[in-house]
Amino acid sequence: MKAWLGQRPWKRAAAWLVFLGPLFYATYGFANWWATTRANVPSMAFDWERQIPFWPWTIFPYWTINVFYALSLFLARSKHTLDRHALRLVTATLVACTCFIVWPLHFSFGQPPVDGAPAFLFNALRGFDQPFNQAPSLHIALAVILWDWYRQFIRPLWARLVLHVWAFAICASVLTTWQHHFIDIPTGALLGVVCVWLWPLERVVSMRRAWQVTRFARDRQRWKLAGFYAVGAVLFLAAALYGGGVWLWLAWPAASLAFVALNYIGFGARGFQMDGRGRMGWAARWMLAPYRLGAAINAWLWTRKLPASVEVVPGLRLGRRPTRAEWLAAGKPRLVSLCAELQMPAGVPHARCVPLLDLTVPPTVRLQRAAAVIEGQRRNADGAPVWVCCALGFSRSAAAVIAWLGRYGSAGGLAQAEDAVRRARPQIVLRPAWLRSLAPLNPVREVPPHD
Repeated sequence: MKAWLGQRPWKRAAAWLVFLGPLFYATYGFANWWATTRANVPSMAFDWERQIPFWPWTIFPYWTINVFYALSLFLARSKHTLDRHALRLVTATLVACTCFIVWPLHFSFGQPPVDGAPAFLFNALRGFDQPFNQAPSLHIALAVILWDWYRQFIRPLWARLVLHVWAFAICASVLTTWQHHFIDIPTGALLGVVCVWLWPLERVVSMRRAWQVTRFARDRQRWKLAGFYAVGAVLFLAAALYGGGVWLWLAWPAASLAFVALNYIGFGARGFQMDGRGRMGWAARWMLAPYRLGAAINAWLWTRKLPASVEVVPGLRLGRRPTRAEWLAAGKPRLVSLCAELQMPAGVPHARCVPLLDLTVPPTVRLQRAAAVIEGQRRNADGAPVWVCCALGFSRSAAAVIAWLGRYGSAGGLAQAEDAVRRARPQIVLRPAWLRSLAPLNPVREVPPHD
């Protein structure tokens, strides 16, 4: 026991719990009180929700979230992960309670009488809870955060299955105990996903610190694209609110496009949370899923009649992001992706990624980094080809190949490198700004260290 306590920041965990407990009850209670002072608090429910059964026994999984909430803080192995987890909980609480105050809703039909063992828990719940504080469901947001937290400690398949069932029971219980309407569940899940995305547990820069709007204030293309995606988000949201019913699901692509707009304004490629192997974090995958689907369809429409890749020089290919079948057909080349929004195929070893925002010109240092990664892949390829790709294979990957040819290849300079790439893939699109970013990359002859 002493060894276990010595390995974990339990004192810091206790301090966080002392802070989080009062924060929750103060903010949640204030939002409840605020709703009671309003003359008219609306509700948002579908007619079919009255067919949902009331199962009193599901109050037990509903209440378990309290135990797992408190216990979670004491499982942290480091101060870093503890603080990030606690900040997720703080963010979910503050955002949800702000929504309860700005847009209060109430549960539109009351609970039937309860007796037996569940009655005690229902009475305890009614002691501090009111039929308000609906969307987004803080219960669901916390369940998402806790599910992501506990799964890092669980490896056996059966134990992970238990965790998934528990999380599902938590989420379903908000309906079967008649605590929430359905609309509260997806909005609460979105809040939980945003909190996981905002505060990654890995030792990477959090999204809050990644914000760099000042650095890109003069990049008109980024602001233009941000405005384009913001308008799309507004249109989807307007359609969702106007249509109602099943059309409310359009709020998901609205939120997705809104976060893409934020990436272009300030978060940059980090907002997509693509790692160095070309795989995206699960929170970003789900949050940006509608946008990613649109990006994949757009890439297919532009490149469906083109070869997946072309050979620029022996052993170096340029093209779109391949499917696994295309990767196998090409002889299992080593992949280098410049794509921030679309993942590499699953199960592809040795893939590397230098994520760049689509339709924007990166700084020279990022292109230099991409060239170094390509060189590292070639030196470690053991005779296998290297496939450099992005969504279409028209700009980001083309610029990376030009940068490599100019610095490490035998093209003789950037102008010759550009000519070689254009001959191999005439569809490439490189605006003058791309060429200005490439210009400082003069040829060098020294061999870089292994990447």
